Amino acid sequence: MAKERNRKPGTTMETVRTIIYALLIAGVVRTFAFQPFNIPSGSMIPTLRIGDYLFVSKFSYGYSRYSMPLGIGFFNGRIFGGAPDRGDVAVFRYPPTNREDFIKRIVGMPGDRVQMVAGRLHINGEAVPRRRIEDHLSRNQRGQVRRAPQYEETLPNGRTYVIRESFGDRGPADNTPEFVVPANNYFAMGDNRDDSNDSRGWGFVPAENLIGRAEILFYSTDGTAGWLQPWRWVSATRFNRIFDSIN
Repeated sequence: MAKERNRKPGTTMETVRTIIYALLIAGVVRTFAFQPFNIPSGSMIPTLRIGDYLFVSKFSYGYSRYSMPLGIGFFNGRIFGGAPDRGDVAVFRYPPTNREDFIKRIVGMPGDRVQMVAGRLHINGEAVPRRRIEDHLSRNQRGQVRRAPQYEETLPNGRTYVIRESFGDRGPADNTPEFVVPANNYFAMGDNRDDSNDSRGWGFVPAENLIGRAEILFYSTDGTAGWLQPWRWVSATRFNRIFDSIN
């Protein structure tokens, strides 16, 4: 019994040290490598859905004060910076307030002229090619079927993805003035073009606000199960989306 009593303090301290090391490693990984992020809105449908959980690569664009927990940094600008590629799905700090994290697609690079004309994205005076694909079908509470046009859009660098035009080419932001993207800034838009609060409304994303590039989905739920309903977790999980890479 005496030997067992002598071991207990050491065993407890080893457990505490293990937990502390694990927390430190997790904190370092989250700060400098990968940060989990969940999708709270439908602005990136169909690429991302409400209830998707993904990893964001923080080292892809380097680091700014917004890379740090709670946005507390000890420097201005970016260090070890890398510019996003056109078409990246990026997480950034919402420029008007610098408080919330937003996720959108980078479509405009520094120096670009970006404009929406009758629902078509124009970059530097040229309409971005798009190809009509199968409409998205949904039903409202009355059982009525609603069709939402969808297109494959291809940016000048060849990046292709799917956009949704819920109101066709007559949405509230389908006609805009021409925006000239300043140096060290980017133009970001949601793939759900008629339901996205993006650069068409509030302007540009400063390079300093970039947090990271969305890489891969690690979980997805349709929202029919709460955290206190474990018996429904399996049926609510969208297994076909888990481990999908983000284009």
